[in-house]
Amino acid sequence: MLGAGALFLAFLQSGVSPVLWFFLAGALWIYCWLQTWWRRDLNRLEMTIPCYSDFGWANRLTLLRGGLIALTGGFLFQSPIGVAAWMPGILYSIAAVLDRTDGWVARRSGRTSLLGRELDTEMDALGLLVAPLLAVTLGKFHWSFLAVSAAYYIFIGGLHWRRRRQLSVYPLPPSVLRRTLAGLQMGFVAFVLFPVFPAEVTRVLGVAFMIPILAGFLVDWLAVSGRLKNESAFFPCTGYFGQQFFIPALRICVGLLIVGGIIWGELSTLMLLLGILIVAGAGARTASAAFLLVSTLTWTSLSAGNIALLLLCSWITLLGGGAICFWRGDDVWVGRQN
Repeated sequence: MLGAGALFLAFLQSGVSPVLWFFLAGALWIYCWLQTWWRRDLNRLEMTIPCYSDFGWANRLTLLRGGLIALTGGFLFQSPIGVAAWMPGILYSIAAVLDRTDGWVARRSGRTSLLGRELDTEMDALGLLVAPLLAVTLGKFHWSFLAVSAAYYIFIGGLHWRRRRQLSVYPLPPSVLRRTLAGLQMGFVAFVLFPVFPAEVTRVLGVAFMIPILAGFLVDWLAVSGRLKNESAFFPCTGYFGQQFFIPALRICVGLLIVGGIIWGELSTLMLLLGILIVAGAGARTASAAFLLVSTLTWTSLSAGNIALLLLCSWITLLGGGAICFWRGDDVWVGRQN
């Protein structure tokens, strides 16, 4: 951290104040250590057995992820330029990759712990608070995207409120989609922080990603608060409707917009090919993500049709290809990773 601050001081044209960067990054790093220290008694598999004799590599990786988030947060309320403008995206991307490895390391080493589970969740929440706030300050997101960052803390606060009032708190049903949305959201925010992607497009994508994530928090709250009296039937029924009807309808809409894009000459050959893959359901999730990447890099202005394509492809990226697909190998892979 001291080295990075000295680097910014050496290159004063970076647009970064070393003093402010060090203060913000240092405060976030202290927060990460405090969260770890307060939970040190959880460094065990179960509360009925003794604590492990050391911290463990998986927990070290999780804490390293917290350090990278802290370094990313140092850029808050600043306007980095040149090489410094690439640093937030690079740092948060590494943190996102580590999020996929610390759990794997814990399982392979036989060192899963209560601490690891809580610390992992805490670092996820911190990252999805710091990085979107940074994207807002850089103009990459509309301020309303911060509702996604606040949703986790509101959800946890609501659980504590119900327990203090001695109201029932029901367990969340297992959901692959919930974990998929969280992982893709982290990757998406890392993607947005890179300066090569124009703010005009990333603000639209932010809205597209925000809607299903907030809807997921709402459904989860209805489940834990007991307002979904038959959640065991609700989730399978909703999933069935989404896979069989809603997502295929999204792909059909993409096809109609692709035809319109051909008529008006707004789509490149590569976009046309990706659109065909989406409609056919041949790796629709991967093709949609690729379409978003290509369009973000090439579109300099947005028509109504372009905005609609961004929304639809974002939702297919998040939800998968649905039924009536030619090939769903990418959906299967994402399901296994979560």
